[in-house]
Amino acid sequence: MTTYEYGRIAKLARSLEKHGVNPEVSAGILEGGEAIGGRAKKEVIAAWMRDAMDRMDRLLEPEMRHAVREACACCLGGKRLKLSKAIAKEHTTLEERISAAAETHYVFGHSVTRQEDGTIRVQFAPDGLESYRCPCLPHTPEPFPITYCYCCGGHVKHHLQIALGRALHVEVVSSVLSSGGKRPCVFDLTIVA
Repeated sequence: MTTYEYGRIAKLARSLEKHGVNPEVSAGILEGGEAIGGRAKKEVIAAWMRDAMDRMDRLLEPEMRHAVREACACCLGGKRLKLSKAIAKEHTTLEERISAAAETHYVFGHSVTRQEDGTIRVQFAPDGLESYRCPCLPHTPEPFPITYCYCCGGHVKHHLQIALGRALHVEVVSSVLSSGGKRPCVFDLTIVA
C-alpha cells in the first residue's frame, strides 16, 4: 500500500478507501501524492491538490466525491465542538438554535441564516470585500475545483448538525478557492431528518 507523508493527502487516501472507491481509481486521483512531503512548498501542495480535485471531478460522480471530501473535514473537536454542543443544550427550538449559531462566529464564520425555501445558509465572510483568502490553501494563484471545498462543507455540516440536533445535507454554493478570491465561502444546508 502506498504511504503519503503529507497529512491532507493521507487523509484523502483514507477517505477514498473508507468510501469504497476502486483502488485503481484512487491511485489515479492520488497520483504523485506519495512524493509530497510535509516540508513541501505550499505552492507545490496547492498545485497537487488542484490537480487531484480535477482528477476526482473526472473519475467520480458528484455524490461520491462530495462524500469523500466531507470526510476530510478538520477542526471537528475542541472549542468548536463545545460551542456546537452548547447551542443544542441551551436552546430548544430550531429557530433559537439557528440564531445562536449565527452568533457563534468562531465555528460558523460571518453568518448563519434561514432562507425562504427553508435551507440554512452559512457564510464565512460578508459579501462585497475586494478579495477573499482561503485559510486552508492560501497559496492558490488561480481558481480551484469547488470539489475541494466539500471538506469545509463537512466541517460546517458536522457542527451545525450537532447545534441543531438535525441531520443535514450540504451543498457548496461558492468558495474563495473556486472564485479565485472574488466570492466568500457559502454553504447551503437542508434538513434531511
